[in-house]
Amino acid sequence: MGKFRNFLTRLRDNRSGNALIMVATGMPVLIGSAGFAIDTAQWYMWKRELQYAVDQAAYAGAFARSNPDVANTYQSRAQQEYDANVDKVDSFDTVPQIRLADYAGGTDNSVVVTSTASKRLPFSSFITNGTVATIRVTAQASFAAGGQYNACVISLREDGTGTAIGGSATVNAQCGLAALSCDDNAIVIDGSATVNTDSIAACGTIDAANNEAVSTEGVQGLFDAYKELTPPDDPTPQTYKCSGKGKNKQASLQPGTYSDLTVQCRTTLATGVYVIDGGTLDLAANYDVTGTRVMFVLKNGATIKLGGNGNGNSINLTPMQSGDFAGTPYASQADELSDILVFEHRDNNASQVHQFNGNSNSLIEGLIYLPDGDLRVNGTADVAAQCLQISAYTIDVRGGAFLETLCPVEDATEVGNTTADVRLVA
Repeated sequence: MGKFRNFLTRLRDNRSGNALIMVATGMPVLIGSAGFAIDTAQWYMWKRELQYAVDQAAYAGAFARSNPDVANTYQSRAQQEYDANVDKVDSFDTVPQIRLADYAGGTDNSVVVTSTASKRLPFSSFITNGTVATIRVTAQASFAAGGQYNACVISLREDGTGTAIGGSATVNAQCGLAALSCDDNAIVIDGSATVNTDSIAACGTIDAANNEAVSTEGVQGLFDAYKELTPPDDPTPQTYKCSGKGKNKQASLQPGTYSDLTVQCRTTLATGVYVIDGGTLDLAANYDVTGTRVMFVLKNGATIKLGGNGNGNSINLTPMQSGDFAGTPYASQADELSDILVFEHRDNNASQVHQFNGNSNSLIEGLIYLPDGDLRVNGTADVAAQCLQISAYTIDVRGGAFLETLCPVEDATEVGNTTADVRLVA
């Protein structure tokens, strides 16, 4: 027994094999840790790719859904974007589930995309006897359609105040107001003025306490729809001349170029283009004026005064239609020129403010386009029209002026669109 105890003592004190025993004991842990790390990295890579694919699919589906023209293609667009962003999991993922869902109190205003991928992880499946790892990912993108802005009263100035409506003026224009100015107070509506409209849009801010509900500020990308359009011309020299005597005195005018056109008797204008070169187009005298399918072109400083001064006189003006340009050098622009009543050259440099007086007997239709001019609608104005549109550098409606246009929104001038609002929310 003594010898046996001595053997055990010597064995206990012998340390020459400890390293081997420790390595042998720790090897399973080392191999297991390395295998688990590899499996974890593999799983994370698969999940990251799959999550990115459903994120992009949700975005694509939401963008499609926000556009009424392609709203019904949202599932195919989402699927297309999903397929374009899977590579490593392409052979073992499922077909993504794409559906509409309610978000933040809305109804079917988001796109939800869900997908899974299942595959054995090499080390983990060895330890767990072939267990398959499954990854499930989901993405949700909300959407809101972009807005399209049409307007029939538009100020084209890109800085400062473009439109001012003050005093006791009344403007009835359900077809909308707009200002291209991106500065503060792009549109100012005095508290005592009355403006009835469905939409007021400006790149800058809007001071309109009584119209806040229909006002949209900071609208980017508003534009002048006629900016690239060239005004037509008719160089035929013409002069204004009345014939007859007393109450029978009248003028029958033909298209062409006038140095000045100030009505001095009952006046009828034949269909066509009337160019006012440097003088004044003054239709504000106490005489009846009738022009069916006409266009007035202002250049070289020409100014305009529209509207009668009372005494029962009337002004009846309607714009040219596309067919009226057939056979002219402007036939290719016929559709764009159609419905323009007054077309000012962009370098007109008029020294005076254009005036719109009007009276209750006036019937003035079409677009008054003054890209280089300031238009003042005076306090004596009383203008009602089926589809009168005004686009001017600045617009000033003052005093007791009454301006009404019944132009439908869809017939008003397009001034811009806002992009759709699409956000990844989950």
